[in-house]
Amino acid sequence: MGRKLRHELKYYLHPHTYADLRRRVAVLFPRDPHSVCADGYSIRSLYFDGPHDHALSDKKSGIFSREKFRIRIYNGCDRFIRLERKSRYGEWVSKESAPLTREEYDRLLAGDGLFLETGPKLYRDFYDAIARRGYKPSVIVDYVREAYFCEPGGARITFDKRLSAAVNTTDLFDPGMVTVETLEHSLTIMEIKYGAYLPEFARRLVQADMRRAAISKYAICRDYFLRHHTFA
Repeated sequence: MGRKLRHELKYYLHPHTYADLRRRVAVLFPRDPHSVCADGYSIRSLYFDGPHDHALSDKKSGIFSREKFRIRIYNGCDRFIRLERKSRYGEWVSKESAPLTREEYDRLLAGDGLFLETGPKLYRDFYDAIARRGYKPSVIVDYVREAYFCEPGGARITFDKRLSAAVNTTDLFDPGMVTVETLEHSLTIMEIKYGAYLPEFARRLVQADMRRAAISKYAICRDYFLRHHTFA
């Protein structure tokens, strides 16, 4: 397949559990250098889906092989914009990415994706999804990520907080964007991402009363948007 594959273990954390695990991880492992404060950094992603919400229904149906396209920015900045495809093959996940300029992003939002035809394969596949399968902007997912690198083994531990959906726009840079939190009880999402093996420390993080969950930030926010969106 030629793609780097990894596992992702996901858990919902209540505030007291998050505080305990965060303290243990922060003592031992370096924080992601992109962090802009103690909370980490913000991630905002515009997801694309087909006219019948193919990506959403594939996730809910547990289809073995599925994919999602998104455009992602960090800390609200337009100097680093990435087109990404996240693919899942059973228990394995891969992510591909390619850069976009602000001008290219604006063209895409205006419905002009012709420049994608002559780009790398990810560009061409995305253009095929737009032109042939009718993919279009679906929902904006917004949250704050606190991330740590776990060596040896290259595992990555993240705490994603304040998961929110935009309810009045699908433009990542809309100054009038309104976001609403979509998880109750101040839940944090912990993700443990690893390749060939799970390091022992990361294994010990998972407490007896924690249950792995099939969490999709896209599905949570898309469902919320479909129930509460305020524009056509």
